[in-house]
Amino acid sequence: MAADAARVARIVNETVAERNEHLDLSNCKLTSFPVAIFRMMEDVVGNIRFVSLQNNELKYIAADFMTNFSQLQELNLEGNLLKQLPDEVKTLKHLKSINLARNKLSDFPHQLMELAALETINLEANEITEMPLENLNSMPSLKLLNLKSNPLNIGSQFAGQMEIKFELLVSAE
Repeated sequence: MAADAARVARIVNETVAERNEHLDLSNCKLTSFPVAIFRMMEDVVGNIRFVSLQNNELKYIAADFMTNFSQLQELNLEGNLLKQLPDEVKTLKHLKSINLARNKLSDFPHQLMELAALETINLEANEITEMPLENLNSMPSLKLLNLKSNPLNIGSQFAGQMEIKFELLVSAE
């Protein structure tokens, strides 16, 4: 555990020292995003464009994570234990790509539909049964939605033969 904490501190210190746009805390066994990181990064947090928290043990993302990293363009949360996103995800106005694959989401994160710049949503291998197709079609920048390996109830979704304005990936039944 101490080794994991030291690794996180080292990565954050390198990010600050090099004024990187990327913060990669993948595979750090995090159960939550350490609030102390915001203090360590306060001079550069506005420059961070890409954050990866892939393959940790996160059960939730705190609202202050979203508001502190408001300039994010890419967010990778793949391989965690997330069941939902905070409403504050709507503050990520520059977000172009979000990876939420292999989490525990049972509902489509509706907050994402308010992000006009969002181009790619990866929700592969969650527990989602319904998708708000009509609302997704109104997202101006959406190019790709990956819903493979979800227990989707697709039959009723396509009953009206609605035109889909983005690439939709789903598992073959």
